[in-house]
Amino acid sequence: MASSLNLKSVVVCVPENMIYSKGKPCPSSMRLTGKARSRALSAKFMGQPIITNTTKLQDETGLCSSKTSIHAEASICISRSMQWWKKNLKPNMIEIHSAQELLNSLLSAGDALVVVDFYSPACGGCRALHPKICQIAEMHPNAIFLKVNYDKLKTMCQALQIHVLPFFRFYRGAEGQVCGFSCTNATINKFKRALSKHGNERCSLRPPKGLDELELTNLVSSSQIWF
Repeated sequence: MASSLNLKSVVVCVPENMIYSKGKPCPSSMRLTGKARSRALSAKFMGQPIITNTTKLQDETGLCSSKTSIHAEASICISRSMQWWKKNLKPNMIEIHSAQELLNSLLSAGDALVVVDFYSPACGGCRALHPKICQIAEMHPNAIFLKVNYDKLKTMCQALQIHVLPFFRFYRGAEGQVCGFSCTNATINKFKRALSKHGNERCSLRPPKGLDELELTNLVSSSQIWF
């Protein structure tokens, strides 16, 4: 789904040297009036129509004016291809949209290893690491990778004491959180070692622990979850 950046009014001033040299007569197409003139000046900006707000393109002598103001109303969409955090996601990679969804995902994971990936679309390190995390997720289909967008869930992340990105937390069944650390492309081996250490098969008779008591308390006090 595309992210929208709404622009109510964009004013573009076009210098005369980008149209016609100052002092030269405007071509006949620019002297049109009424509907014919509107058609001649019609254009599109980012796929949306541009609405010209000029009353004249020439002065009384028939010469081109020095500037032409164009008012464009448009909605600029950032295409999915630009949203790197949505690229190459695997079936075991899940986007989290709320604190309650994070809590439910951890409690319903059973004994499966859960890796919580805290990222930001504006984080260069997160973007560089994303393709490798996708490859690792594909190689470990039994592990669950939960992606948390820091920008959209900032209050929740602060309650969980996330202060640096990219950041990863590993959870495993009744043990709860088994490790947490920041990682980049240069230190990807740290991630692989943690995955190897905590990703082995196991069976616990106790239910999954999920978040610890302090984290739950912080989430409740910040109104992120309710009991």
